[in-house]
Amino acid sequence: MSGHSKWATIKHAKGAADAKRGRIFTKLIKEISIAARMGGGDPDANPKLRSAVIKARGANMPKDNIDRAIKKGTGELDGVSFEELTYEAYAPGGVALLIEVLTDNKNRAAADVRSLLTKAGGQLATSGAVSRLFRRQGIITLDGEKYTEDEVMELALDSGAEDISAQDGIIEVSAPPDAFEAVVNALQGKGFETMSAEISMIAEAEVELDKDATAKALKLVDKLEDNDDVQNVYTNIAIPEGFEGE
Repeated sequence: MSGHSKWATIKHAKGAADAKRGRIFTKLIKEISIAARMGGGDPDANPKLRSAVIKARGANMPKDNIDRAIKKGTGELDGVSFEELTYEAYAPGGVALLIEVLTDNKNRAAADVRSLLTKAGGQLATSGAVSRLFRRQGIITLDGEKYTEDEVMELALDSGAEDISAQDGIIEVSAPPDAFEAVVNALQGKGFETMSAEISMIAEAEVELDKDATAKALKLVDKLEDNDDVQNVYTNIAIPEGFEGE
């Protein structure tokens, strides 16, 4: 899950370093493969592939994994063909959801997303109703126990970042999409190890719910993220102060 919420950012970043790493790598491999299939295997000539590779590097995926994923996409290695889909939906309480899917079975993915929404009291939205509530933003996270905010700040700002913040052991760097690659390269070029690096969808305004309603909405987000066909879930939920999740 991504958004302005620090709780969401911390949850996402720490997820890249724990037992979910294998699942994250699987999703990244799919993203790289489809980008290579659609635009070729040269990241310099394929902006979508370049972004996917940066995201994989940001999560510290080994270079061999990235290279194999590209070759699967270009047909040099056997691989599955994936389709991209985006679902716009509402969780209980009117929380907006953007659900990005990469699947080898469109009918299965659609049925799974609808089922998860229905069981949780959510529903699909009309096209454009949710996407207009978000904007693209580069988000890079680093381990605040390894680095200080001051160490990151000067280099990040000099390379085009807009903002740097630190909370609960996570340093978050935000950058406009057109400066995102330069910021990532500058940080990694100086030896900073990123926990995640991606072009995310950030809510322009957030919806506030009480803690019980927040827990229900986030439970739906977690179930969606656990689905193998779902790549990303973006939401405009505001996390109440003191909320710890499950």
